[in-house]
Amino acid sequence: MTSPVPLPWSTGVRAALFDGLAFWFPVACAGCGALDVDVCEGCRAALAPRLRRRDLAPGVEVISALEFAGPTARIVRAFKTDGRTGLARVLGVALAAALAAAPVGATVTTVPASRASDRRRGYRPVDLLVRRAGARPVPLLRMTRASADQRGLGREGRRVNMAGALTARAPLSGAVVVVDDVLTTGATLREAARAVQDAGAERVVAVTLAYTPMRGGSIPESEVIDT
Repeated sequence: MTSPVPLPWSTGVRAALFDGLAFWFPVACAGCGALDVDVCEGCRAALAPRLRRRDLAPGVEVISALEFAGPTARIVRAFKTDGRTGLARVLGVALAAALAAAPVGATVTTVPASRASDRRRGYRPVDLLVRRAGARPVPLLRMTRASADQRGLGREGRRVNMAGALTARAPLSGAVVVVDDVLTTGATLREAARAVQDAGAERVVAVTLAYTPMRGGSIPESEVIDT
């Protein structure tokens, strides 16, 4: 028996259904709000990686791909707080550039979020970004105690809040790359680097998708790497 031929109106009904859904639930650019696209061409161009390096701690360098401002900041927030996990693909391109500048063959791990954050989101943003960047994160770090929400805390408050909050699976050896989404004061990444070093890692490099602009000054242009 041959399969029934689709009725002529079937395609039209489906198209009308999709048009109706787009009307009631329109897709908008996460960077600027332009309709009918996840990320428009202009905002996609803003996500072109421009790597910056700086010293995070003695012997620990941090490499960041993007400046956390303008469209980039809005896209990252939409990914993290609005559940728009599809944005990980376009953000992962920038993170891949930063990971490519890290030591070859290093073990890649991520900074863990609190269990409450994981339950609230239903996914782990940094792990998803790393996978979309083409790497496979190894769960080396875990929280040893609950810490307060870092938002709203100053530099010293963040340092105190994170001190001793992480531990790493031991024993470790060789190079380890610790990945986080946004570098603000560096308190979380310094704590992660400390935990990995204490577990035996011979070299630690931190990588972030983005960094917040420095207040009261700027990073020397010599530290900017075009990719």
